[in-house]
Amino acid sequence: MSSHAYKTLLSPHESVLVLIDHQPRMLAGGSSGERETLCNNVAGLARTANAFGVPTVLTGIAPEAFGGTLLQELTDVFRDRRVISRTLINAWADRGVRDAVLATGRRQIIIAGLWSEVGVVLPALSALEEGREVYVVADASGGTSAEAHQLGLQRVTQAGGVPLTWLQLLGEFQRDWAGEETHATVEAILHTHGGAWGRGVGMGRGGAVRGTERDAS
Repeated sequence: MSSHAYKTLLSPHESVLVLIDHQPRMLAGGSSGERETLCNNVAGLARTANAFGVPTVLTGIAPEAFGGTLLQELTDVFRDRRVISRTLINAWADRGVRDAVLATGRRQIIIAGLWSEVGVVLPALSALEEGREVYVVADASGGTSAEAHQLGLQRVTQAGGVPLTWLQLLGEFQRDWAGEETHATVEAILHTHGGAWGRGVGMGRGGAVRGTERDAS
């Protein structure tokens, strides 16, 4: 991996998203933050990836027998997407998951999952060991405690991974609020999942974000 790899902005054309173990029983075991906030962030992340056409790999620990089906926030977005069922704790060690990620040919691997200190850390470290670029969406992941979450992120960072938030990712993908192709969808995502600030985006300008120069032309 080039030492300059992480100085490049994340691109929807170079990224693949891996969502790991966002399942009810895993969520119930977490206590690093407000569960409703986490679910909101997961939904915002999923809708962002979908809006920008980012390939998304979904995986869960034995969904039918152990962890439960994926959170509705994900199944609502990826209605027909296959969920890769695993028994291996390290998702990267599962051939189906790893092959699905590498088959996309994308170099920027973005991970979010439950729990941060296990479900996120293990595949992140394994991918980093192979020389891959790894980014972790911190606020769409959660640990069994606040300390576990932070230590998990710290370990990934020490190994060379990069933490970020789902709104940061959306901004890097959008880049220009006047981007016609996605701005309406992005506004809808922000209105629903972006909190008080998101609900105010585009207000007072006909409900759409426009660039000053473009408006003046």
